[in-house]
Amino acid sequence: MSEDASLNHKAAYHPRGGRLKIFVGAAPGVGKTYTMLRQAHDLRTQGVDVVVGYCEIHNRAETRALLADLEVVPRHTVDFHGRKFEELNLNAILARRPELVVIDELAHTNVPGSRNQKRYIDVEEILDHGIDVMTAVNIQHFETVAEEAAQIIGTPVREIIPETFLDRADELELIDVTPETIRRRMLDGLIYPPEKVPSALDHYFRYENLASLRELALREVAEDVDQRLQESHERQKIEGPVGARENVMVCASYPDRAAHLIHIGARMSDRMKTDLIVVTVVNQFESDWSAKEEPAMVAQCRQLAEQHHARFVMEPLRDRSIGEAILDVAKQYNVTQIVIGQPRHGSKWRRLVTGDPVSYLLRNLRFIDLRIVGWRERPRWNDPGNLVDSGASRHEETSF
Repeated sequence: MSEDASLNHKAAYHPRGGRLKIFVGAAPGVGKTYTMLRQAHDLRTQGVDVVVGYCEIHNRAETRALLADLEVVPRHTVDFHGRKFEELNLNAILARRPELVVIDELAHTNVPGSRNQKRYIDVEEILDHGIDVMTAVNIQHFETVAEEAAQIIGTPVREIIPETFLDRADELELIDVTPETIRRRMLDGLIYPPEKVPSALDHYFRYENLASLRELALREVAEDVDQRLQESHERQKIEGPVGARENVMVCASYPDRAAHLIHIGARMSDRMKTDLIVVTVVNQFESDWSAKEEPAMVAQCRQLAEQHHARFVMEPLRDRSIGEAILDVAKQYNVTQIVIGQPRHGSKWRRLVTGDPVSYLLRNLRFIDLRIVGWRERPRWNDPGNLVDSGASRHEETSF
């Protein structure tokens, strides 16, 4: 979504609330605040009524210069244990009613005695009054990746932005620079005071940490873009899978064969860092089974899927061939890779009734990659050497 599409409008109130744009970075020092203020300048030039609700310049000359040319709402002072703290002045912003307010450090916890416990709750109130917000946050504070980020940096992430708030965003913009650039900015005194630099470079700002956090940020924003594209009306005009992510789907029916097919799909999914889907096609009347009543064949496939943290889909056949049912599920879940076994040896009568799914997919797939897996008669599943790829012998007994 473009900047103009997300924030460039003049209405002081919108029935659905204000629009929210979040600038996301892997770590402090990537340039989130600077970019946010620069865009605020551009919007003001276009005639948008912009104010700054809260911004930390961290003694950065370029950021200070940008801030000097924008209207800044005075902060609210809170007394706590004999000390004075400055917080976002929520009442003043609501009284001023700008079209757009810039608010830095979204994950901040307000001082006790403030109107709200968290700054993101302040932002929610502003949005509810029809005011647009641009704000900034580091990826570690996203609820969806906070646990993973904590493992990377070696300390718990205490300030969390809930997923429900992130879902409200109209746009996420990634501010991305290399780990080398961040470390250079640290050495140049552009992030922390000089006395804190050596310790920071040895801990949070280690190259490996920054690279991993950058990967998290890239992945989260890519997923957000994919989701928005899937939900857009324009999606209907695009043939085949869309978005930046791969999605792997395994077709599994017989538990003895499903184990290896799912294992192959799980390895592919792990390498691509993407989702894994396991689909089992059942006869139409079987779609009404409850979880307790489903046949052992389906229950075992479901269990195998759960063991690999995959989404399990039980697809009723209805008036389709098996291949058609598989393709419909693939389209529904934006699948880019399908893993399937060769048709079971000796089941020619079944293929006459329901169709050969492999042949159907080979004829009808245009935008999805197909991996056909074969194996030897009476395979021993604990022996990886028995597994053969799509060049398997025609005499091998195979099925999905």
